[in-house]
Amino acid sequence: MRRSPGPDERQRDAERTRQQLLDAAVIEFGALGFSGARVSAIADRAGVNKQLISYYFGGKEGLYRAVADRWRAGEPAVTDGAGTLGEVVGAYARAAIEQPDLLRLLIREGVDRDTAGGDADAQYERFQGVLADFRRRQSEGELAGDLDPAYAALALFGISAAPVVFPQLARALGLDPEGGDFAAQYAEQAARLVSHLQAGQ
Repeated sequence: MRRSPGPDERQRDAERTRQQLLDAAVIEFGALGFSGARVSAIADRAGVNKQLISYYFGGKEGLYRAVADRWRAGEPAVTDGAGTLGEVVGAYARAAIEQPDLLRLLIREGVDRDTAGGDADAQYERFQGVLADFRRRQSEGELAGDLDPAYAALALFGISAAPVVFPQLARALGLDPEGGDFAAQYAEQAARLVSHLQAGQ
């Protein structure tokens, strides 16, 4: 006779289902944007009933926000061990290459000008923190004094995103953006490039 699952097992099953939905949502939102993604397609990709999206997240918008919340919660780990600005940019480049669907989701927001499911206040606060960090680094000589920190931050974000945004250009340059060692090599080169932005270079 099959026994009923205990509370711990039910909790693990619920968490596993939530993660499956979040993983599927990143791919669908990244490919189609918030407006274009369909909850039924997300549920199919996750292999669960679409009613569970409402149950766990309150609907499509709640799921989108949960994707963003999961990224924000894990973001500090991206730059673990990165001290210099170059190492930070390299770490983000490596993360983008290894998790391209997250970056594609952000690109879709920009292309579609659709942030209906996002949290503009949280994003603004996050990037004001980035700007404050750039200003601090500039005051310490890590960023040349004639550079505007806001423009520099935007440009360096572009550097970290370039292989995912323009894989065809990478291939035209004789690089293999899907190669096993590409992420590490690109991250290293990005870090070297950024190091030349220091004062006195």
